[in-house]
Amino acid sequence: MVSGATAEVTGVAGGGVVHRALAAEVSRVRDRSPGRPPRVLDVGGGSGAWAVPLARLGCAVTVVDNSPNALAALARRAREAGVHELVTPVQGDVDALGEVAPERGADLALGHGLLEVVDDAGAAVAALGAATAPGGAVSVLVASRYATVLARTLAGRLAEARAVLTDPDGRFGPDDALRRRIDAAALRGLLGAAGLPVELLQGDGVLDGWVPGAVRDGGPAAARAVAELEGWPRARRRSSTSPPGCTRSPAGPADPLIRLLAGRSHDDHPSAAEFTLLVQPGVRESAPRVLTRSGDRL
Repeated sequence: MVSGATAEVTGVAGGGVVHRALAAEVSRVRDRSPGRPPRVLDVGGGSGAWAVPLARLGCAVTVVDNSPNALAALARRAREAGVHELVTPVQGDVDALGEVAPERGADLALGHGLLEVVDDAGAAVAALGAATAPGGAVSVLVASRYATVLARTLAGRLAEARAVLTDPDGRFGPDDALRRRIDAAALRGLLGAAGLPVELLQGDGVLDGWVPGAVRDGGPAAARAVAELEGWPRARRRSSTSPPGCTRSPAGPADPLIRLLAGRSHDDHPSAAEFTLLVQPGVRESAPRVLTRSGDRL
């Protein structure tokens, strides 16, 4: 496993939809278990792009990474942010996660930029699920195959775009740094095989990746304008294609960013239902869930 998130999965640690989703999960943990800090396990968390913001929210974060240099950078970043007492660096790998992280010990487990680079993506998902407490959540960021096709095409790298589209693992060739790119169907399959049925699958980043840097740097107003444009087609999909009462929309095939929410019951029997709606409170309380999102930035 390489250290940290892949280059194609950027997310916005400290802002944006992923941060808001994670903050909402942290709030749910506090409501469910008041009196203690939410426990977060960040696998492949590198230098703390996600761990430090979560520690600022009051979480106790354990970062498992196989790079001592990344973990040293994490320790420095945590000290500078004043949250070093809440961040625990652990050198290790997802293949031996059970040796460094207690089973069912995390309220929230992160696997950001992880599934694209491990030898066995299915085993990695299973390890994340095993490390998550009943009622907790697993957050996954993955690089999208179809977003890469779009990015390579717009860059004029048509042979690479075709290779990503046709290769079984979504790779453009032997020089590709990723072992695989994962589309929505494959992501559902991986999570379902690990006993984590889908509650939410949502695309994001449809426009943001193509906005010129000068526009993105234009301040909060520009960021809000892009966010509003991003949300508009998704709101239309909800109104035109979602079942009655659905508050979260399915991802489109070319959405660069995908979030997924899934769960497993307390007794470890996979739920028979696949949720594209918000789960009912009783179900939410009884299941570790999975938030996933995928990104592609070239």
